[in-house]
Amino acid sequence: MHEVQAGFRNGRATRPLPVLGGAGSAATSPGGDPHAAQGATDVLSSTLEALPREECGVFAVTGVEQAAELVFLGLYALQHRGQESAGICAITPDGTARVRKGLGLVADVFSADDLNSMKGATGVGHVRYSTAGGSRSQNAQPIVVRYAQGDLSIAHNGNLTNAQELRNRLVEEGALFQTTSDSEVIVHLIARSRHETVEAQIDDALTHLEGAFSLVISVGETLFAAVDPRGYRPLVLGRKGKGYVVASETCALDIIDAEFIRDIEPGEVLKLKGSDIQQLRRLPPAPKPAPCVFELVYFARPDSRIWGASVDRARRAFGRQLAREHPADADCVFAVPDSANSSALGYAEESGIPYELGLLRNHYVGRTFIKPSQADRDFGARIKYNPVREVVEDRRVVVVDDSLVRGTTSTSLVKFLRHAGAREVHFRIASPPVRFPCFYGIDMPSREELIGSSHSVPEIAEILGVDSMGYLSLEGMLEAVDAYGPFCDACFSGDYSAPLVDVERGLATAAAPPGC
Repeated sequence: MHEVQAGFRNGRATRPLPVLGGAGSAATSPGGDPHAAQGATDVLSSTLEALPREECGVFAVTGVEQAAELVFLGLYALQHRGQESAGICAITPDGTARVRKGLGLVADVFSADDLNSMKGATGVGHVRYSTAGGSRSQNAQPIVVRYAQGDLSIAHNGNLTNAQELRNRLVEEGALFQTTSDSEVIVHLIARSRHETVEAQIDDALTHLEGAFSLVISVGETLFAAVDPRGYRPLVLGRKGKGYVVASETCALDIIDAEFIRDIEPGEVLKLKGSDIQQLRRLPPAPKPAPCVFELVYFARPDSRIWGASVDRARRAFGRQLAREHPADADCVFAVPDSANSSALGYAEESGIPYELGLLRNHYVGRTFIKPSQADRDFGARIKYNPVREVVEDRRVVVVDDSLVRGTTSTSLVKFLRHAGAREVHFRIASPPVRFPCFYGIDMPSREELIGSSHSVPEIAEILGVDSMGYLSLEGMLEAVDAYGPFCDACFSGDYSAPLVDVERGLATAAAPPGC
């Protein structure tokens, strides 16, 4: 076994917790892959397209035997929310936490032996994308420590906008940090609280936080689930047998055949143990809720329901509104797969233009090893997408994508379509131009890198090499999902609803948010 994460008791370091070894251990190479070719460059599939990246997904179970196996399945369903690292913490009946985590996909990090050895009816899991400067095994979650009230684990989705301010204050008071993740700040706040009960300590810690957090915490066999007062990131509550499940999306409930109960509301804090559930004191309310509309645009799986909305139906509504705002005289419509599939279907339904499968995506791109000189400038798109020549040749095509961030992948796709014989290419985006970075849990490029921030729509059309270009308007997008709002649209509008404390105090830059 090897060890990670020093624990803390009343601000003092205690002994670290053991981490299970076995298959998936990332000890053979810097990238954690035992098959790395000498002299080759390790290229992650997540770097092959210029898209924003969700930072993480969380899943937790209590009151169900072999909870670790269910957490594994739940994380498998949430893999789209994070592909850099994965971790599971299982709580034994005596309250001891055992954690297994590492860099890589869920199926690569955990072996059958790992899961079989992680006994207990309570488990917490996490999948994560790295942010700028954050691709470190130490940042993998759940973070697990041993403190005065017992073994504690935490899995966090979101980004704290006052993390650096809190971290600086804690360091001045003598706290020792093991990671660069803002999630560890929450652990220190809990451990250093002067309140006596676990419930009061967690409440005390959460009231210090600004920004986005949907998180699960285990202390012994007891689970706590909490959502920030604005509800930026989704978190749902489900039932499995006599126990409970907490997950970032409903698709993770479906894979374990759990019953969806409801969304966990903004500012809500729940305590769950076995078959018991208790609502604790709510966090101080925000002026209004602000769930992230980009979850509906891109991040969430289309078979999920979040905040009462079907993700698939929301995207179809975006596509229908896009067709009304930007019609095209064309022979077929198809999506940039997979996240734009529903929006393209909506566009086809509204416009009456036939829907086709004009682009295919390679779903088996994982970790590839290439030398830099082998990668041409279109390699990132070429390895993932290929046009169906019989669909596009000598035809006028409408290509629907969910969003446009840097524009590099789209430029390559248009080249491929032209090469396959497309007579006209009309590009349609089922969201407004992304003009501002996100501070609430999306790994977004800096503002200078956002093509929508630095170029007009006609300029973008020229850069992409398309015959026409159309974005869904901000008003049209919000109107399409008005029944489920209001939403945070800061990446489109620049209207940040939660205070950017670190930015205002010079601890971070407004052009590019700090890494989680």
